Amino acid sequence: MPRLAASLAFAASLALAACAVTNTPINAPLPATVAAQPPLQTLDNAVDDGIYIGLAFSGGGTRASAFGYGMLEELRATAREAYGNDGLLSHVELVSGVSGGSVTAAYYGLHGPRGLRSYRERYLVQNAEKYMSNSPFNPVAIARGLSGGANSRKTFARFLDESIFHKATFGDLSQRGHAVTWINAADIANNTPFLFSSETFDALCSDLSRLPVSEAVAASAAFPLVFSPIVLEAHTDACTYTEPGWLTTARYNPEASSAMKAYARTLESYRDPAKVKFVKLLDGGITDNFGTTGLTMARAKSQTPHGPLTAREAVNLRRMLFLVANAGVQSDYAWTQKIKGPGGVPLAMAIANSSMSSATRVGYDVMRMTLDDWVEDLVEFRCDLSPAELRRLRGSTDGWDCADIKLFVGEVSFQGVSDDRRDRLNEIPTRLRLPAEDVDMVIAAARDATRNNPELRGFLRSLETERTRIAIPDGARRITPQ
Repeated sequence: MPRLAASLAFAASLALAACAVTNTPINAPLPATVAAQPPLQTLDNAVDDGIYIGLAFSGGGTRASAFGYGMLEELRATAREAYGNDGLLSHVELVSGVSGGSVTAAYYGLHGPRGLRSYRERYLVQNAEKYMSNSPFNPVAIARGLSGGANSRKTFARFLDESIFHKATFGDLSQRGHAVTWINAADIANNTPFLFSSETFDALCSDLSRLPVSEAVAASAAFPLVFSPIVLEAHTDACTYTEPGWLTTARYNPEASSAMKAYARTLESYRDPAKVKFVKLLDGGITDNFGTTGLTMARAKSQTPHGPLTAREAVNLRRMLFLVANAGVQSDYAWTQKIKGPGGVPLAMAIANSSMSSATRVGYDVMRMTLDDWVEDLVEFRCDLSPAELRRLRGSTDGWDCADIKLFVGEVSFQGVSDDRRDRLNEIPTRLRLPAEDVDMVIAAARDATRNNPELRGFLRSLETERTRIAIPDGARRITPQ
């Protein structure tokens, strides 16, 4: 009997392996004549009218996609009398997305405010699970899930291309320039966030400009077991790689943050074939469900008091807003009402959600502290400028107030709506297909929560106060260098 049991177990493992879905690498090597690629997108865009707005869209399937869309629509309807038909969207310079939120981030990056008109019909109310195998009663799907993932990259990525992206690449994303767009996945070997950026792809000797946006979004949304890991190949010998200066500094600087050192080790591993031949990516929510780590890292890597902004932008900046769209549902207390449980899949999900939520909260708090410290560094940098330097960067010293910078950071979530609506919203599952009435309920909730967000309201009051002050100058509130 023991031999029979062992034989059956071996046969079962072979059957599962045969069902496994294996994804081929999605990235191409750099052309042989290219040593490194210029950054496709950087944060040093023009700070229009001294206002800079960044948005981050969390994971959560179509629920998250719809919530991010609702936030965008509300920002477009806000302050139109001051900034035109696109409202505050005219000042959005950065969008970051994770999992379901990455769909909205990428779509906005490609199409801008005008594209929002068709987003609901073209994606949010469609069946994005059209090509997927998701039935819990399908033995093949179960076997594939247990062996690494029930669906390949060709399912969700295919739908995205057919519905909204139409083979658009990161090169297209850069050229259209509606906003710097960050798509976040998770490197499950290095246990770190994976940002689809030129810097990351330089370490892989890979050409980001040719990568379809749909592939990156599919990687960002590759929930474990539902999808097999998305694969990138480290083309180590395809280029001559020069590591960035911040990486060298992080290697030897004992004061470098643990996140910075982990990211540095990740890029180093991509250069070592003994460690990494293929990068395996899953849902970005595993390591950072808000997509805020990239901003923290961008500040840490800059090695200047004003970076990642240029000195000229740092002088022009006056008001900055960073909002996180958190489409996460409230904690499930069902199994806390009885002694037994949880067990099996609910237990596994509880463990995973606890880990993800904790990491995300810490990442958000670190981002807030990083931005607060950055504002202090910006003020010190601006106030230390000589009159000659100020004129070179700003053109004039008239009306200059070196300390006139205000930062607003907030989280928009279901907590911003009434209790009865929140209960209904919490019942909406994390799926890539939702009934139209659920989609519209989430959109409406996002608009209301955004409108009522205290940080946004404080930001708007600050802008109004500033406009009034400019219209009626008050010399006592301005500092002119001597």
